[in-house]
Amino acid sequence: MTELRDTLARSGELLLHPGKVLLPEGPRSGMAIVVRDGRFAEVDTAERVGERNPHLTPIALPQYLLMPGFIDAHTHLTQSLGKSLVFGEPSEIFRRIWVPLEGSLDERMVYLSAKLAALECLRGGFTTAVDAGTRSAGHIGALVRAARETGLRSVVGLICNDLGGAAVVPDRETILKNAADHLAAFRDDGLVHPSLAISIPEVASDRMLADISAMAGDAGAIFQTHVNEHLVAVERSLVANGRRPLEHLAHVGALGRHVLIAHSTLVTPHELNLLRDTGTAVAYNPVASLWKGNAIAPALQMAALGIRFGLGTDGTRADGFRLMDAAEGLQRAGFGLATGDSSCGGGWLWLDHATTQAADSVGLADITGAIRAGLAADFLLIDLDRPEFTPSHDLPWELVRYGNRDQIDAVFTAGKLRLWQGWPVDWDARALLAEVRDATADAIARAPIQRVHKPSIEHRALGHFA
Repeated sequence: MTELRDTLARSGELLLHPGKVLLPEGPRSGMAIVVRDGRFAEVDTAERVGERNPHLTPIALPQYLLMPGFIDAHTHLTQSLGKSLVFGEPSEIFRRIWVPLEGSLDERMVYLSAKLAALECLRGGFTTAVDAGTRSAGHIGALVRAARETGLRSVVGLICNDLGGAAVVPDRETILKNAADHLAAFRDDGLVHPSLAISIPEVASDRMLADISAMAGDAGAIFQTHVNEHLVAVERSLVANGRRPLEHLAHVGALGRHVLIAHSTLVTPHELNLLRDTGTAVAYNPVASLWKGNAIAPALQMAALGIRFGLGTDGTRADGFRLMDAAEGLQRAGFGLATGDSSCGGGWLWLDHATTQAADSVGLADITGAIRAGLAADFLLIDLDRPEFTPSHDLPWELVRYGNRDQIDAVFTAGKLRLWQGWPVDWDARALLAEVRDATADAIARAPIQRVHKPSIEHRALGHFA
Protein backbone atom coordinates (compact mmCIF):
# COMPACT_ATOMS: atom_id res chain seq x y z
CA MET A 1 0.00 0.00 0.00
CA THR A 2 2.91 2.37 0.68
CA GLU A 3 4.14 1.79 -2.85
CA LEU A 4 0.72 2.64 -4.27
CA ARG A 5 0.54 5.80 -2.16
CA ASP A 6 3.96 6.91 -3.40
CA THR A 7 2.98 6.20 -7.01
CA LEU A 8 -0.21 8.22 -6.71
CA ALA A 9 1.64 11.08 -5.00
CA ARG A 10 4.16 11.58 -7.77
CA SER A 11 3.98 14.74 -9.83
CA GLY A 12 3.19 14.79 -13.54
CA GLU A 13 0.62 12.87 -15.53
CA LEU A 14 -1.30 9.92 -14.08
CA LEU A 15 -3.02 7.19 -16.08
CA LEU A 16 -5.48 5.47 -13.75
CA HIS A 17 -7.25 2.15 -14.38
CA PRO A 18 -9.84 1.89 -11.58
CA GLY A 19 -12.17 -1.09 -11.22
CA LYS A 20 -15.15 1.25 -11.53
CA VAL A 21 -15.67 4.94 -12.29
CA LEU A 22 -18.72 6.89 -11.11
CA LEU A 23 -19.67 8.88 -14.19
CA PRO A 24 -22.64 11.28 -14.47
CA GLU A 25 -24.65 8.49 -16.13
CA GLY A 26 -23.72 5.88 -13.50
CA PRO A 27 -20.94 3.46 -12.48
CA ARG A 28 -18.85 2.08 -15.36
CA SER A 29 -16.17 -0.58 -15.62
CA GLY A 30 -13.38 -0.75 -18.17
CA MET A 31 -12.61 2.97 -18.03
CA ALA A 32 -9.34 4.88 -17.78
CA ILE A 33 -8.61 8.37 -16.53
CA VAL A 34 -5.72 10.66 -17.44
CA VAL A 35 -4.93 13.37 -14.90
CA ARG A 36 -2.81 16.18 -16.28
CA ASP A 37 -2.12 19.72 -14.97
CA GLY A 38 -4.65 19.31 -12.18
CA ARG A 39 -7.53 18.31 -14.46
CA PHE A 40 -9.16 15.27 -15.97
CA ALA A 41 -7.51 15.32 -19.39
CA GLU A 42 -9.21 12.16 -20.67
CA VAL A 43 -12.10 9.97 -19.49
CA ASP A 44 -12.70 7.10 -21.89
CA THR A 45 -12.43 3.34 -22.30
CA ALA A 46 -9.12 1.90 -21.18
CA GLU A 47 -8.41 0.70 -24.69
CA ARG A 48 -8.86 4.09 -26.35
CA VAL A 49 -7.01 6.00 -23.63
CA GLY A 50 -4.12 3.55 -23.83
CA GLU A 51 -3.86 3.92 -27.60
CA ARG A 52 -3.66 7.71 -27.28
CA ASN A 53 -1.13 7.66 -24.43
CA PRO A 54 1.47 4.97 -25.11
CA HIS A 55 4.04 6.97 -23.13
CA LEU A 56 2.08 6.58 -19.85
CA THR A 57 2.31 3.56 -17.54
CA PRO A 58 -1.15 2.58 -16.26
CA ILE A 59 -1.71 2.48 -12.51
CA ALA A 60 -3.94 -0.56 -11.90
CA LEU A 61 -6.60 0.03 -9.24
CA PRO A 62 -8.87 -3.02 -9.65
CA GLN A 63 -10.44 -2.88 -6.18
CA TYR A 64 -11.25 0.82 -6.28
CA LEU A 65 -14.14 3.03 -7.27
CA LEU A 66 -13.00 6.39 -8.61
CA MET A 67 -15.74 8.92 -7.85
CA PRO A 68 -16.12 12.70 -7.62
CA GLY A 69 -15.25 14.23 -4.28
CA PHE A 70 -18.18 15.32 -2.16
CA ILE A 71 -19.07 19.01 -2.00
CA ASP A 72 -20.10 20.47 1.35
CA ALA A 73 -22.57 23.12 0.23
CA HIS A 74 -22.64 24.86 3.62
CA THR A 75 -20.20 24.83 6.50
CA HIS A 76 -18.38 27.05 9.01
CA LEU A 77 -14.63 26.46 9.06
CA THR A 78 -14.03 28.63 12.13
CA GLN A 79 -16.45 26.75 14.37
CA SER A 80 -14.48 23.52 14.70
CA LEU A 81 -13.04 24.45 18.09
CA GLY A 82 -16.54 24.57 19.61
CA LYS A 83 -17.93 21.28 18.33
CA SER A 84 -19.89 19.57 21.12
CA LEU A 85 -20.52 22.83 22.99
CA VAL A 86 -23.75 23.12 21.00
CA PHE A 87 -25.05 19.60 21.62
CA GLY A 88 -28.45 19.60 23.28
CA GLU A 89 -28.83 23.37 23.02
CA PRO A 90 -32.08 25.06 21.92
CA SER A 91 -32.42 26.97 18.66
CA GLU A 92 -30.37 29.94 17.44
CA ILE A 93 -27.15 28.64 18.94
CA PHE A 94 -25.29 31.13 16.74
CA ARG A 95 -26.40 33.96 19.02
CA ARG A 96 -25.15 32.38 22.26
CA ILE A 97 -22.23 30.26 21.07
CA TRP A 98 -20.97 30.78 17.52
CA VAL A 99 -20.93 34.59 17.33
CA PRO A 100 -19.21 34.93 20.75
CA LEU A 101 -16.73 32.15 19.95
CA GLU A 102 -15.79 33.26 16.44
CA GLY A 103 -15.67 36.91 17.45
CA SER A 104 -13.12 36.14 20.17
CA LEU A 105 -10.68 34.22 17.97
CA ASP A 106 -7.36 35.84 17.16
CA GLU A 107 -5.58 35.24 13.88
CA ARG A 108 -3.72 32.14 15.09
CA MET A 109 -6.89 30.54 16.43
CA VAL A 110 -8.77 31.26 13.20
CA TYR A 111 -5.96 29.50 11.35
CA LEU A 112 -5.99 26.48 13.66
CA SER A 113 -9.77 26.18 13.59
CA ALA A 114 -9.96 26.43 9.81
CA LYS A 115 -7.11 23.97 9.27
CA LEU A 116 -8.67 21.45 11.65
CA ALA A 117 -12.04 21.81 9.90
CA ALA A 118 -10.43 21.50 6.46
CA LEU A 119 -8.65 18.32 7.55
CA GLU A 120 -11.93 16.87 8.78
CA CYS A 121 -13.59 17.79 5.48
CA LEU A 122 -10.96 15.99 3.43
CA ARG A 123 -11.03 12.95 5.73
CA GLY A 124 -14.77 12.76 5.11
CA GLY A 125 -14.36 12.83 1.33
CA PHE A 126 -15.22 16.48 0.83
CA THR A 127 -12.91 17.91 -1.81
CA THR A 128 -14.82 21.21 -1.79
CA ALA A 129 -16.36 23.12 1.11
CA VAL A 130 -18.45 26.30 1.06
CA ASP A 131 -17.61 28.42 4.08
CA ALA A 132 -20.46 30.74 5.03
CA GLY A 133 -18.11 33.41 6.36
CA THR A 134 -16.20 33.79 9.59
CA ARG A 135 -17.44 36.33 12.12
CA SER A 136 -13.93 36.85 13.46
CA ALA A 137 -12.31 40.26 13.39
CA GLY A 138 -10.74 40.52 9.95
CA HIS A 139 -8.79 37.25 9.93
CA ILE A 140 -10.18 35.77 6.72
CA GLY A 141 -6.64 35.56 5.35
CA ALA A 142 -5.77 33.02 8.03
CA LEU A 143 -8.76 30.92 7.01
CA VAL A 144 -7.72 31.01 3.36
CA ARG A 145 -4.13 30.08 4.22
CA ALA A 146 -5.31 27.07 6.23
CA ALA A 147 -7.59 25.84 3.46
CA ARG A 148 -4.89 26.28 0.85
CA GLU A 149 -2.27 24.41 2.91
CA THR A 150 -4.56 21.39 3.27
CA GLY A 151 -5.57 21.44 -0.41
CA LEU A 152 -9.29 21.80 0.28
CA ARG A 153 -11.08 23.56 -2.58
CA SER A 154 -12.93 26.35 -0.80
CA VAL A 155 -15.66 28.84 -1.50
CA VAL A 156 -14.88 31.52 1.08
CA GLY A 157 -17.63 33.87 2.14
CA LEU A 158 -16.93 37.41 3.32
CA ILE A 159 -19.46 38.60 5.93
CA CYS A 160 -21.07 41.87 4.81
CA ASN A 161 -23.49 42.57 7.68
CA ASP A 162 -24.19 46.25 8.32
CA LEU A 163 -26.57 45.86 11.30
CA GLY A 164 -24.63 43.52 13.61
CA GLY A 165 -23.99 39.80 14.02
CA ALA A 166 -20.19 39.91 13.65
CA ALA A 167 -17.15 40.91 15.72
CA VAL A 168 -16.65 44.01 13.57
CA VAL A 169 -19.40 45.86 11.67
CA PRO A 170 -17.86 48.51 9.41
CA ASP A 171 -19.70 51.39 7.78
CA ARG A 172 -21.42 50.89 4.44
CA GLU A 173 -18.63 52.19 2.21
CA THR A 174 -16.02 50.06 3.96
CA ILE A 175 -18.20 46.96 3.59
CA LEU A 176 -18.63 47.56 -0.13
CA LYS A 177 -14.90 48.21 -0.61
CA ASN A 178 -13.98 45.07 1.36
CA ALA A 179 -16.46 43.07 -0.71
CA ALA A 180 -14.98 44.32 -3.99
CA ASP A 181 -11.44 43.61 -2.78
CA HIS A 182 -12.41 40.08 -1.69
CA LEU A 183 -13.96 39.28 -5.06
CA ALA A 184 -10.93 40.62 -6.91
CA ALA A 185 -8.37 38.86 -4.71
CA PHE A 186 -9.53 35.36 -5.65
CA ARG A 187 -11.05 35.96 -9.08
CA ASP A 188 -8.53 33.74 -10.88
CA ASP A 189 -7.46 31.54 -7.99
CA GLY A 190 -7.20 27.84 -8.78
CA LEU A 191 -8.33 26.56 -5.39
CA VAL A 192 -10.05 29.40 -3.49
CA HIS A 193 -13.26 30.91 -4.83
CA PRO A 194 -14.72 34.15 -3.41
CA SER A 195 -18.25 34.60 -2.14
CA LEU A 196 -20.16 37.33 -0.32
CA ALA A 197 -22.36 36.56 2.67
CA ILE A 198 -24.82 38.11 5.08
CA SER A 199 -25.34 35.96 8.15
CA ILE A 200 -29.13 36.27 8.26
CA PRO A 201 -31.31 38.85 6.50
CA GLU A 202 -32.15 40.74 9.70
CA VAL A 203 -28.51 41.75 10.31
CA ALA A 204 -28.38 43.74 7.08
CA SER A 205 -30.36 46.68 5.75
CA ASP A 206 -32.55 46.11 2.72
CA ARG A 207 -30.19 48.20 0.63
CA MET A 208 -27.18 46.14 1.73
CA LEU A 209 -28.97 42.86 0.99
CA ALA A 210 -29.75 44.01 -2.53
CA ASP A 211 -26.34 45.53 -3.19
CA ILE A 212 -24.27 42.61 -1.90
CA SER A 213 -26.37 40.09 -3.78
CA ALA A 214 -26.03 42.10 -6.99
CA MET A 215 -22.29 42.59 -6.49
CA ALA A 216 -21.75 38.84 -6.09
CA GLY A 217 -23.89 38.07 -9.12
CA ASP A 218 -22.09 40.59 -11.31
CA ALA A 219 -18.75 39.03 -10.34
CA GLY A 220 -19.88 35.47 -11.08
CA ALA A 221 -19.70 34.60 -7.38
CA ILE A 222 -22.37 33.32 -5.03
CA PHE A 223 -24.21 35.26 -2.35
CA GLN A 224 -24.91 33.27 0.82
CA THR A 225 -27.30 33.74 3.72
CA HIS A 226 -29.15 31.63 6.33
CA VAL A 227 -32.90 31.82 5.76
CA ASN A 228 -36.07 30.28 7.23
CA GLU A 229 -34.08 28.10 9.61
CA HIS A 230 -35.71 28.86 12.98
CA LEU A 231 -39.35 29.60 13.76
CA VAL A 232 -38.42 32.56 15.95
CA ALA A 233 -36.55 34.21 13.05
CA VAL A 234 -39.51 33.71 10.73
CA GLU A 235 -41.77 35.35 13.30
CA ARG A 236 -39.39 38.28 13.83
CA SER A 237 -39.38 38.91 10.10
CA LEU A 238 -43.16 38.80 9.93
CA VAL A 239 -43.40 41.37 12.74
CA ALA A 240 -40.69 43.63 11.32
CA ASN A 241 -41.47 43.40 7.60
CA GLY A 242 -44.85 41.75 7.19
CA ARG A 243 -43.01 39.08 5.19
CA ARG A 244 -41.20 35.85 5.93
CA PRO A 245 -37.38 36.02 5.46
CA LEU A 246 -37.35 34.34 2.06
CA GLU A 247 -40.25 36.45 0.88
CA HIS A 248 -38.39 39.52 2.10
CA LEU A 249 -35.28 38.62 0.10
CA ALA A 250 -37.47 38.32 -2.99
CA HIS A 251 -39.08 41.66 -2.16
CA VAL A 252 -35.72 43.49 -2.06
CA GLY A 253 -34.45 41.74 -5.20
CA ALA A 254 -31.78 39.62 -3.51
CA LEU A 255 -32.66 36.19 -4.98
CA GLY A 256 -31.35 34.62 -8.21
CA ARG A 257 -29.23 31.84 -9.67
CA HIS A 258 -26.16 33.23 -7.92
CA VAL A 259 -27.79 32.95 -4.48
CA LEU A 260 -27.28 30.05 -2.07
CA ILE A 261 -29.79 29.85 0.77
CA ALA A 262 -28.74 27.80 3.80
CA HIS A 263 -31.41 25.61 5.42
CA SER A 264 -34.86 26.67 4.13
CA THR A 265 -36.35 24.23 6.63
CA LEU A 266 -39.52 26.31 7.10
CA VAL A 267 -40.79 27.07 3.60
CA THR A 268 -44.32 27.57 2.37
CA PRO A 269 -45.58 26.48 -1.07
CA HIS A 270 -45.32 30.12 -2.16
CA GLU A 271 -41.68 30.28 -1.04
CA LEU A 272 -40.88 27.05 -2.87
CA ASN A 273 -42.24 28.71 -6.01
CA LEU A 274 -40.01 31.72 -5.33
CA LEU A 275 -36.96 29.46 -5.15
CA ARG A 276 -37.94 27.67 -8.35
CA ASP A 277 -38.86 30.77 -10.33
CA THR A 278 -35.73 32.73 -9.37
CA GLY A 279 -33.35 29.78 -9.78
CA THR A 280 -32.11 30.29 -6.22
CA ALA A 281 -30.18 27.33 -4.78
CA VAL A 282 -30.54 25.73 -1.35
CA ALA A 283 -28.06 24.02 0.96
CA TYR A 284 -29.99 21.12 2.51
CA ASN A 285 -28.39 20.40 5.90
CA PRO A 286 -29.98 17.20 7.25
CA VAL A 287 -27.56 16.51 10.11
CA ALA A 288 -28.08 20.06 11.36
CA SER A 289 -31.82 19.37 11.50
CA LEU A 290 -31.19 16.18 13.47
CA TRP A 291 -28.71 17.72 15.88
CA LYS A 292 -30.39 21.08 16.40
CA GLY A 293 -34.02 20.02 16.23
CA ASN A 294 -34.78 22.18 13.21
CA ALA A 295 -37.59 21.34 10.86
CA ILE A 296 -36.71 19.27 7.79
CA ALA A 297 -36.20 21.02 4.46
CA PRO A 298 -38.54 19.40 1.89
CA ALA A 299 -35.69 18.30 -0.36
CA LEU A 300 -37.70 15.72 -2.29
CA GLN A 301 -40.31 18.34 -3.11
CA MET A 302 -37.53 20.70 -4.15
CA ALA A 303 -36.14 18.04 -6.47
CA ALA A 304 -39.59 17.44 -7.97
CA LEU A 305 -40.02 21.18 -8.57
CA GLY A 306 -36.60 21.54 -10.15
CA ILE A 307 -35.21 23.64 -7.29
CA ARG A 308 -31.43 23.48 -7.23
CA PHE A 309 -29.89 22.13 -4.04
CA GLY A 310 -26.75 20.58 -2.62
CA LEU A 311 -26.04 18.82 0.65
CA GLY A 312 -24.30 20.68 3.47
CA THR A 313 -22.96 19.72 6.88
CA ASP A 314 -23.40 23.11 8.59
CA GLY A 315 -20.21 22.19 10.41
CA THR A 316 -21.78 19.17 12.11
CA ARG A 317 -20.01 15.99 10.99
CA ALA A 318 -17.54 15.80 8.15
CA ASP A 319 -18.45 12.50 6.51
CA GLY A 320 -19.89 12.71 3.00
CA PHE A 321 -21.31 9.19 3.12
CA ARG A 322 -23.13 9.67 6.41
CA LEU A 323 -24.38 13.02 5.10
CA MET A 324 -26.07 11.29 2.15
CA ASP A 325 -27.52 8.66 4.46
CA ALA A 326 -28.92 11.38 6.74
CA ALA A 327 -30.31 13.29 3.76
CA GLU A 328 -32.25 10.27 2.51
CA GLY A 329 -33.19 9.02 5.97
CA LEU A 330 -34.59 12.36 7.11
CA GLN A 331 -36.73 12.64 3.99
CA ARG A 332 -38.03 9.14 4.69
CA ALA A 333 -38.82 9.92 8.33
CA GLY A 334 -40.25 13.37 7.64
CA PHE A 335 -42.20 12.75 4.45
CA GLY A 336 -41.81 9.26 2.99
CA LEU A 337 -43.42 7.31 5.81
CA ALA A 338 -46.53 9.45 5.73
CA THR A 339 -46.99 8.96 1.98
CA GLY A 340 -45.81 5.37 1.55
CA ASP A 341 -42.76 6.48 -0.46
CA SER A 342 -40.38 3.53 -0.18
CA SER A 343 -37.66 5.07 -2.37
CA CYS A 344 -37.36 8.68 -1.18
CA GLY A 345 -35.49 9.67 -4.29
CA GLY A 346 -33.33 6.57 -4.68
CA GLY A 347 -29.60 6.22 -4.11
CA TRP A 348 -28.63 8.09 -7.26
CA LEU A 349 -30.50 11.27 -6.31
CA TRP A 350 -28.48 11.67 -3.11
CA LEU A 351 -25.17 10.91 -4.81
CA ASP A 352 -26.00 13.49 -7.45
CA HIS A 353 -26.91 16.20 -4.95
CA ALA A 354 -23.76 15.49 -2.95
CA THR A 355 -21.57 15.96 -6.04
CA THR A 356 -22.73 17.23 -9.45
CA GLN A 357 -25.87 19.07 -8.35
CA ALA A 358 -24.03 20.46 -5.35
CA ALA A 359 -21.38 21.91 -7.67
CA ASP A 360 -24.10 23.62 -9.67
CA SER A 361 -25.74 24.96 -6.51
CA VAL A 362 -22.52 26.55 -5.25
CA GLY A 363 -21.49 28.06 -8.57
CA LEU A 364 -18.75 25.57 -9.47
CA ALA A 365 -20.42 23.43 -12.15
CA ASP A 366 -17.76 24.43 -14.69
CA ILE A 367 -14.95 23.60 -12.30
CA THR A 368 -15.71 20.44 -10.30
CA GLY A 369 -18.37 17.95 -9.22
CA ALA A 370 -18.05 15.20 -11.83
CA ILE A 371 -15.59 12.88 -13.52
CA ARG A 372 -15.50 14.65 -16.86
CA ALA A 373 -12.71 15.78 -19.16
CA GLY A 374 -11.82 19.41 -18.55
CA LEU A 375 -12.97 19.57 -14.93
CA ALA A 376 -10.62 19.80 -11.96
CA ALA A 377 -9.34 16.39 -10.85
CA ASP A 378 -11.09 16.43 -7.47
CA PHE A 379 -11.81 12.79 -6.71
CA LEU A 380 -11.80 9.90 -4.26
CA LEU A 381 -10.59 6.33 -4.45
CA ILE A 382 -13.03 4.12 -2.52
CA ASP A 383 -11.92 0.64 -1.52
CA LEU A 384 -14.69 -1.70 -2.70
CA ASP A 385 -12.92 -4.78 -1.37
CA ARG A 386 -14.85 -4.46 1.87
CA PRO A 387 -17.63 -6.53 3.46
CA GLU A 388 -20.02 -3.57 3.14
CA PHE A 389 -19.76 -3.66 -0.66
CA THR A 390 -19.77 -7.45 -1.03
CA PRO A 391 -21.80 -8.64 -2.86
CA SER A 392 -22.66 -5.56 -4.88
CA HIS A 393 -26.02 -5.28 -6.62
CA ASP A 394 -26.79 -1.54 -6.67
CA LEU A 395 -23.68 0.56 -6.10
CA PRO A 396 -25.38 3.98 -5.79
CA TRP A 397 -27.64 2.72 -3.01
CA GLU A 398 -24.75 0.89 -1.39
CA LEU A 399 -22.67 4.06 -1.30
CA VAL A 400 -25.54 5.94 0.37
CA ARG A 401 -26.41 3.23 2.88
CA TYR A 402 -23.13 1.38 3.49
CA GLY A 403 -20.46 3.96 2.69
CA ASN A 404 -18.29 5.46 5.40
CA ARG A 405 -15.20 7.63 5.44
CA ASP A 406 -12.92 4.79 6.54
CA GLN A 407 -13.46 3.25 3.08
CA ILE A 408 -11.79 6.27 1.42
CA ASP A 409 -8.17 5.44 0.69
CA ALA A 410 -7.21 8.48 -1.40
CA VAL A 411 -8.42 12.07 -1.65
CA PHE A 412 -7.29 14.22 -4.57
CA THR A 413 -7.92 17.90 -5.26
CA ALA A 414 -6.64 19.71 -8.35
CA GLY A 415 -4.96 16.48 -9.42
CA LYS A 416 -2.82 16.20 -6.30
CA LEU A 417 -2.97 13.47 -3.66
CA ARG A 418 -3.85 15.22 -0.40
CA LEU A 419 -4.77 12.36 1.96
CA TRP A 420 -3.94 8.69 2.03
CA GLN A 421 -6.06 6.50 4.32
CA GLY A 422 -7.23 9.50 6.28
CA TRP A 423 -3.96 11.37 6.79
CA PRO A 424 -2.15 14.10 4.82
CA VAL A 425 0.78 13.01 2.69
CA ASP A 426 2.73 16.29 2.84
CA TRP A 427 2.16 17.89 6.24
CA ASP A 428 2.03 16.82 9.90
CA ALA A 429 -1.60 16.54 11.00
CA ARG A 430 -0.63 15.05 14.37
CA ALA A 431 1.26 18.24 15.21
CA LEU A 432 -1.84 20.27 14.33
CA LEU A 433 -3.99 18.15 16.63
CA ALA A 434 -1.52 18.59 19.47
CA GLU A 435 -1.48 22.37 19.05
CA VAL A 436 -5.29 22.52 18.91
CA ARG A 437 -5.54 20.51 22.14
CA ASP A 438 -3.08 22.85 23.87
CA ALA A 439 -4.71 26.08 22.71
CA THR A 440 -8.44 25.40 22.68
CA ALA A 441 -9.23 25.52 26.41
CA ASP A 442 -7.95 29.07 26.76
CA ALA A 443 -9.72 30.18 23.57
CA ILE A 444 -13.04 28.80 24.82
CA ALA A 445 -12.53 30.34 28.25
CA ARG A 446 -12.01 33.79 26.70
CA ALA A 447 -15.18 33.62 24.60
CA PRO A 448 -18.37 35.01 26.20
CA ILE A 449 -20.30 31.84 25.40
CA GLN A 450 -23.71 31.34 27.01
CA ARG A 451 -24.88 27.75 27.24
CA VAL A 452 -28.38 26.81 28.35
CA HIS A 453 -27.49 23.24 29.33
CA LYS A 454 -24.50 21.96 31.24
CA PRO A 455 -22.29 19.32 29.61
CA SER A 456 -23.93 15.90 29.66
CA ILE A 457 -21.44 14.50 32.19
CA GLU A 458 -22.49 17.23 34.65
CA HIS A 459 -26.14 16.44 34.02
CA ARG A 460 -25.42 12.82 34.88
CA ALA A 461 -23.57 13.77 38.07
CA LEU A 462 -26.53 15.89 39.16
CA GLY A 463 -29.02 13.17 38.30
CA HIS A 464 -30.45 15.17 35.36
CA PHE A 465 -31.02 13.42 32.07
CA ALA A 466 -32.93 16.03 30.05
